[in-house]
Amino acid sequence: MQQRIGRVTTGDGTELAVAETGSGRPLLYVSGWLGHLQLSIELPEERTFLESLGRGSRLVRYDRAGCGLSASSDRPPSLDYELEQLSAVADTLGPEPFDLVGASLGALVAVAWAAAHPERVRRLVLYGGWVSGPALSPPSAQRHILGIVESHWGLGSDVLTDVFAPDADTVSRQRFARYQRATCTAATARALLAMSYELDVGDVLAGVRSPTLVVHRERDRAAPLAQAAALAAGIEGAEFVALPGRSHLPAFGDSAALVATIRRFLGLRVARASSGTLTARQNEVAALVSEGCSNREIAARLGIDERSAEGHVERIRVRLGFRSRAQIAAWYASGQGRASGPADAAGGAN
Repeated sequence: MQQRIGRVTTGDGTELAVAETGSGRPLLYVSGWLGHLQLSIELPEERTFLESLGRGSRLVRYDRAGCGLSASSDRPPSLDYELEQLSAVADTLGPEPFDLVGASLGALVAVAWAAAHPERVRRLVLYGGWVSGPALSPPSAQRHILGIVESHWGLGSDVLTDVFAPDADTVSRQRFARYQRATCTAATARALLAMSYELDVGDVLAGVRSPTLVVHRERDRAAPLAQAAALAAGIEGAEFVALPGRSHLPAFGDSAALVATIRRFLGLRVARASSGTLTARQNEVAALVSEGCSNREIAARLGIDERSAEGHVERIRVRLGFRSRAQIAAWYASGQGRASGPADAAGGAN
């Protein structure tokens, strides 16, 4: 992803980092509770998800105050402050209505902003959201998680990763846990998570006028499906789609099905379902995975950088609908690996 990083300033003078990729109709993405614009695209799963979601659009993301590349603020997290930050970014998109996608905590921010600015949002997508934070889990469980995050951010990030991405393999979970710790301090993480548990957007749902899609995974361990159903029920005419899976993070689990659902709703072209055929370069990478090569070893063997090797492995996993490197290795060893035609092979040679 070739990102263009810029800056916007909120009304209180806080500088926010904003990233844009691609061109076309704006698609503004509001992330979950934590994020880092640069480090996120170094995660193979996240990069693949964002590339697939934003293809053919001007994808716009931002780091909230205190996270990633954005400056910190003396103001405590609140829905009002979240809306101010979103407004500062939206003001750079021009006068035409744009598509707005919110994931997890970002879904609550997006729905509240859409209700307050009905003329600005062309279509609204809410993934992994909820109506009532207190209803996400028992108070004792919420206090326990907040305590771990505050007192031991390393352990807290591991615990939350297990909740957010239970379908990820061990390496991916470890990588995402490190990513969470790199996005912000323990104090900021605790404050944002506490806000997530406190927010309730039930009183703004009736104000949403944009065509809305509420999409959720059926066995989401962080946000119960019933909360997503309540979110959809409160928005007139909202479409509700429940997908199989347990992962709360959109980039994990069957991210291809999630992307296809969102893009179809937004009127964007949806890639054809994979036939199980890889490009020539992907076939080379799958062969090396089957030999037990690490990403670094794959990079050395093919003369590419390690980050590119990671990306190839993740795209193979998504294309074949697998969850782990072991499945790729077993698939290739079974004799099913094969390159596709010349045109497709050329596209996979990077």
